[in-house]
Amino acid sequence: MQSESKEPLLNQNLKAILVLFIAVVIVSLILFRNLFFQSTYLLKSFGELSVEPEIAFKNNKPTFLEFYAEWCEVCKEMAPKLSALKEEYAKDINFVFLNVDNQKWENYIRKFEVNGIPQINIFDKEGNLKSTFVGQQELLTIKESIDHLERGVEPQEKVINSNFSGIKENNNHDVNPRSHG
Repeated sequence: MQSESKEPLLNQNLKAILVLFIAVVIVSLILFRNLFFQSTYLLKSFGELSVEPEIAFKNNKPTFLEFYAEWCEVCKEMAPKLSALKEEYAKDINFVFLNVDNQKWENYIRKFEVNGIPQINIFDKEGNLKSTFVGQQELLTIKESIDHLERGVEPQEKVINSNFSGIKENNNHDVNPRSHG
């Protein structure tokens, strides 16, 4: 008889602990959402706040062009660094961010031979390509390239880091008998 009365009490304690645990997890996610989702949010905001490439190449300012994807882990890692870079140089340089998953940018992807992301291209104010960076980069390396550009130094460099994401084939425009439901 005693065991029957202890069993519901045990179930109630277990339920209370489970509810408390779930509440702590939810509160933690809410409080620390910036830590967990900051990089993804930054990538989305880059695309939304980006200067249109057609304008950037015609307004007589140097241009920073990054090809990225929201699924790219290296892009997510670099997002906070690039956000700081954008804040520092926003007055002097166009910042253009193109999502490789958007068909709208396919001509730029081909033109600049993007086969790994993130890829950063830096152009002078006349639109001449001066530097290309593929993969994860140190912020200092990119800043040095921008500073060379501002001082008129002419280093054309291509820096490829082995830590990058390959571009996924975009088959959104392919049509086959099953693609129409």
